[in-house]
Amino acid sequence: MTHTPTRRAVLGGLSALALTPEIALARKTGRYDTILRGGFIFDGTGAEGFEGDLGIVGGRIAAVGKLGQARGALEIDARGQAVAPGFINVLSWSTESLIADGRSQGDIRQGVTLEVMGEGSSMGPLNAEMKGRAVREQGSFKYPVEWTSLAEYLSYLERKGISCNVASFIGAGTLRVHEVGYDDVRASPAQLARMQALVHAEMKAGALGIGSSLIYAPDNFANTEELVALTKAAAAHGGSYISHIRNEGELYLEALDELIEIGRRSGAKVQMYHMKPAGRDNWAKADAGHARMDAARKAGIDISANVYTYTASATGLDASMPLWVQQGGRDEWIARLKDPAIRARVIAEMRAPPVGWSNTYRNAGGAENVILLGFQNPALKPLTGKTLAEVAGLRGTSPEDTMIDLVIEDGTRVDTAYYTMSEENLIKNLRSPWTMLGSDAASMATEGHFLLKNTHPRAYGNFARFLGRYVREKQVMGFPEAIRRLTALPAKQLGLRGRGRLAPGYAADVVVFKPEDIEDHATFAKPHQYATGMSDVLVNGVPVLRDGEHTGAKPGRLVKGPGWRAR
Repeated sequence: MTHTPTRRAVLGGLSALALTPEIALARKTGRYDTILRGGFIFDGTGAEGFEGDLGIVGGRIAAVGKLGQARGALEIDARGQAVAPGFINVLSWSTESLIADGRSQGDIRQGVTLEVMGEGSSMGPLNAEMKGRAVREQGSFKYPVEWTSLAEYLSYLERKGISCNVASFIGAGTLRVHEVGYDDVRASPAQLARMQALVHAEMKAGALGIGSSLIYAPDNFANTEELVALTKAAAAHGGSYISHIRNEGELYLEALDELIEIGRRSGAKVQMYHMKPAGRDNWAKADAGHARMDAARKAGIDISANVYTYTASATGLDASMPLWVQQGGRDEWIARLKDPAIRARVIAEMRAPPVGWSNTYRNAGGAENVILLGFQNPALKPLTGKTLAEVAGLRGTSPEDTMIDLVIEDGTRVDTAYYTMSEENLIKNLRSPWTMLGSDAASMATEGHFLLKNTHPRAYGNFARFLGRYVREKQVMGFPEAIRRLTALPAKQLGLRGRGRLAPGYAADVVVFKPEDIEDHATFAKPHQYATGMSDVLVNGVPVLRDGEHTGAKPGRLVKGPGWRAR
C-alpha cells in the first residue's frame, strides 16, 4: 500500500460519547481487550492515514495512537495494512439470507459490518394476512415468521445470532399493504393516519426512516402527498427518506424532482437508491441530474445517493411489465397473465413506449442484454444464466411471450439482470462527494441453499470491486476519501451515532486489509465466489474474520436509528 506520512494521534480529548468507566480504566491501566498494532489508520473522516495502534475495550474503541507498553488480551499485527472503520452497506437485501446463515460471509469477507435494509419493502410491520402471504411466497428456504413489527424482526436476528450489525428503513410499500392493500387507489385520511402511527412506533423502536421503491407495485400507487406524509412522521424522530425513484428512464429528471420535493416539504434528509439514468437514450441525463441535486443542496435540502459498481442491474421480470397487471399481488398478477386478452394487452404495452411506468426490458435495449439469474421451478433451472434472447430462441417465442411464460411457469417474478447503465456515468456518480455504496443484494455463502440459483455478482463483490477496480486501478478517488464513502458518510446520512469512525467511544467495527490485495472474483457466469484481500474484521470488538477466514463468531447487533427511545 502507499504509505502516508506518519503522525502521532492524540489520545486525549474524549467526547461525551466515549466517557465510559471501561474506557477510562483501560486508558489508565494500559490493559485492553484487543490492540491492533502498527497499521495505517484511516479514521473514516477522509483524513490521510497515519501509523499507529488501536485499543479496544468493551466493544468500543478506547484509544487511537501509539500505545507503547499497553497490552491487549488479543493482539493483532496490522503492520503494512490499512485499518479502517467497518463498511456500511446502505442497500442490503440480507433480510432472509441472515435467517438462513447469520455469518454474512459474502459481505463480511469484503469488510461490511452493517447491513441496512428496507428498500420499499421491510420485514415489518406485518398484519395477519401479510404474515400468511409471506409464508406462502417463500422460495427454497422456508422459515417461520415469528415477528410482527420491524423492530421485532431485527431483534429476532440479533437473538438468532448474526456476524454483522443490522438496521432498517420502514418500507413504504409495506405500510401501504398493511393499511391500503395492493391496489392502485388513494389512501384515505384514516388509512394514512394509521400508516403514520405505525411509522411513529417503528421510529421510536429504532427504524431509520422511510424507504420506497417507486417503480414497483404497490409502492408506485402512492402519490407524492402520501410519501410526504409518511416522511414527515419519520422526520419527527430524526428519520430520513430513501428511494428507488419513480422512473429511471424517460422521466428520470422528473422522478428526481419528486425526491427533492419530498425532502423540501418534509424537512428530512433524502437519498436516491442506486443512482442511474437507465437506458442508452437516457444516459445523457446524468449531468442534468447532478446539477439538480447540487442546486437542491444549495437550497438547504440534504440529498445524497448510493450506487453499486456494475453496469447491469438486477431485479425481476416484473420490472418489464406494466404496473396495472400487477395489482393485488403476485398470485393475481400471474392469474391475469393467463388470460389471453390481458396477455395481448400486456405484450402490446411492453413493446410500446411506456406511459406512467418504467420498462426495464426496453431500457436494456434488447433481449440479448437480459440475463435470467434464478428460478424456483426445478424444470426451469437449466435456463439459469442464459440471456432472454437465448431462451426465446430455444422456445421459438418472442421475448415478451417468453417473459410472460417464464413468470407463469415459475410462479415468481424470476430474478433477472439487465444491462442498462453507462460506465462513464457510474464513474461520474462515484466521483460525487455525496455518493456512498450499497450492494442491492443479499449477503450470501458459497454453500447450501444459496447455490440453488445464480445471483448478481454484486452480492459477493460490490465493495471489493469499488476499492480494487475503481479506487486502486482507475483512481476515481483517493483511498482516504474512499474509506469515508464506506463509513462516516453513510453513518452521518443515516443518523447513526457512534458508528463509521475510528475514534474513542465509537463502536469497534474495524477492518484490516492491504489495499493492493483487495479484489472481487464473482462474475455472472460464476457468481458464487468470495472476494479476497480482507485480513481481519471485528464487529463490536469481536473478531469475525481472522487471517481471511471466518471465525464463526456472531456478535452482530441491531443498530438503532435516531428516533430510538429506551423503554
